[in-house]
Amino acid sequence: MIKRRFLFIVFILAGLGLQAQKSIQVGYVDMEYILQNVPEYQQASKQLEERVKEWQKEIQQKQQEINEMKATLQNERALLTPQLIEEREDEIAYQQEQATDYEQKRFGPEGDYILQKKQLVRPIQDQVFTAVQEIAENRNLDFIFDRNSESGMLFANKRYDVSDQVLRSINRTSNRKQIETRQEKRELERAEARTAEEDKEITDREKAIEERKAERRALIEEQKRQRDSIKEARKREFQERRERILKERQQRRDSVQAAREAERNKKDTIQ
Repeated sequence: MIKRRFLFIVFILAGLGLQAQKSIQVGYVDMEYILQNVPEYQQASKQLEERVKEWQKEIQQKQQEINEMKATLQNERALLTPQLIEEREDEIAYQQEQATDYEQKRFGPEGDYILQKKQLVRPIQDQVFTAVQEIAENRNLDFIFDRNSESGMLFANKRYDVSDQVLRSINRTSNRKQIETRQEKRELERAEARTAEEDKEITDREKAIEERKAERRALIEEQKRQRDSIKEARKREFQERRERILKERQQRRDSVQAAREAERNKKDTIQ
């Protein structure tokens, strides 16, 4: 994958070199190497790994407790009433849900591990980007790549940006395929000559795309908020039901205990 990306970059740079009729100066950085040699990052990374071990230990311990609860229920099922079995199963389900939520909180897509890992890298990345800009300017470099990054590009001289030309070419090719009459051809030629207007159209189109993306993001966030609200309501309902069952169970125990105490007192009085 890296080799293929490198060959693609070389091909692009070769084309730009022929077009610009000058040698293109290229540099690269190895972000992994930089991180491995920054003491502050290494120290913070070790601290994070220690926290990760503690989180994993807590998750394993909680899961072991749940497994023991399941095994106990299985062994005692024949001796329990249906109501007690249901109460035990509810308790196990509740504990399993709590364990799953905790694991997601620590290691989920938006969990503590991912967020803290990003927080560790971000200051180093900012320093790297600042240094890259300075080095590119001082050494007259046109491009600087990160050999370990998917995106690859860290710095590029603006004069090599051909994005607008590519967009125009795509639009022209698409429009030519749709031409059916000479009148349409003349209109297309006039449209292609209006470079400033095309640029404005491209800008407006990109703006519209960004607005639609923002609307989709807002919709996704709203849907997530609703799902979280429903989940929280269910969890609250389950918790209330669990507390009610435990309270009723305790009341029954207290009632039985009180009856036994009364019976013993009665016997003592008769004697």
